[in-house]
Amino acid sequence: MRSPSPVDRRTFILATAAAALQPAAGLRLGAAAHVELGSIDGSVGGNQFTPQQFLDYLSSIKLTWAMISLPPATLADEAAITQVRAHADKLGIKLQLAFGSVCPSSRSFNAQLGTVEEQLARALKASQIFGARCMRCILGGDPERPQIEMHIDTMIKALRPLRSRILDAGVKLAVENHGGDLQAREMKSMIEAIGTDVMGVCLDSGNPVWMLEDPHMTLETLIPYAETSHVRDSAVWKVPEGIAVRWVNMGEGNVDIDGWIRKFVQAKPGMPIVFENLVSGNPRIHRIYDDKFWDNWRRMPAWELSRFLAVAEKGTPKPATPRPEGKTAGQQRIEDLEKCVRYTRDLLQRL
Repeated sequence: MRSPSPVDRRTFILATAAAALQPAAGLRLGAAAHVELGSIDGSVGGNQFTPQQFLDYLSSIKLTWAMISLPPATLADEAAITQVRAHADKLGIKLQLAFGSVCPSSRSFNAQLGTVEEQLARALKASQIFGARCMRCILGGDPERPQIEMHIDTMIKALRPLRSRILDAGVKLAVENHGGDLQAREMKSMIEAIGTDVMGVCLDSGNPVWMLEDPHMTLETLIPYAETSHVRDSAVWKVPEGIAVRWVNMGEGNVDIDGWIRKFVQAKPGMPIVFENLVSGNPRIHRIYDDKFWDNWRRMPAWELSRFLAVAEKGTPKPATPRPEGKTAGQQRIEDLEKCVRYTRDLLQRL
C-alpha cells in the first residue's frame, strides 16, 4: 500500500484532530478550565509545517496561542511576518516569538546575524507585528554551564544598555529557564540585575529536572517573573550512577505536574499554558556520585538538591516506548501533543 505523502498526512491530521480533542459532552467547566492553551512549533517538529500550516493545525485542535520560531530570513522580512499575523488573526490565535540566545559569549549566539542590539531590534519588531507583549529568548545551554557566572555577567552587560529600546518596544524579554544553562536562583538574580521592567521568564516545567531542580521549587522561585510558559511532564528516578530524568507526556511523570499546573494557574490567572512537548528517548543521567560531575554545580545549596533527590526517591524507571513501525517521528509528535492537550483539558475541568 502506498505511504501517504506529507500533504496527505497533513490533510488527514487537520481533518481528524478537532473531533479527537473535543471535551466530553456534558462536562461542566470550572473557572480554571477557561485557561487558554497553546504550543510552540517545536512540539510538532518533523512535520515540515510552515508557520501558516502550524497555525491551521493548532486551530484544528482548538488551541488559541502559538509560539513560533522564525528563520533569520523571515525575521528580517516584515511583510512575511505580517502575513503570519494576518493568518493568526483569521483563526483567532494569539502569537509569541520564540527567539534564540541574547548572550554574546554563548555558543548558541550567532554573531553572523549581527550584534545583540541588531538581532534584538529585529526580534522586537517581529514581536510588535505579532501583537505580543513578550518574546522568548535564552542565554545558552550545556556548553555554558562550566562558566555560567561569566556568561551571566556578559548577558547583563549586553542588555543593560538596551533597556530603553526594550521598554520603548513594549515587549519584555522572557528568558527561558533553559535545559543546561541557568538554575532558578541564578536566573532570578540575573533578571533583577537587568531589570524586571524589561525582563521576565518563559517558565519551563520540564527543564528543571536537567538542572537538578524539583520543578515546583523552580516555579516557586520564578513564578513572580513569569511572562509565558513551556509545559511538559517529567519522570525522575534513581539509577546506580545517580539520577535518571526523562521528559514524558503529561500525566506520565512523577513530578506532580497536576499540582504544578494548579500553582501556575492560581499565581498567573489569564496566562496561557503553552506546551513544549518533547518526549525523551534515552534518559539523561546525572552522575551525582562522580566528584567531577559537581564541577558545574558547586554553588548549589544543599536544600535545593534535597528537594530534587526527594522526587527521585519516589520515582520508578520510565523507559521510552519504541515508536511503532511505519510511524514517522512527526506523526508521533502530533500524537503525543494531542494526548497532552486532552490530559490538560481534563485536569483544568477538575480544578
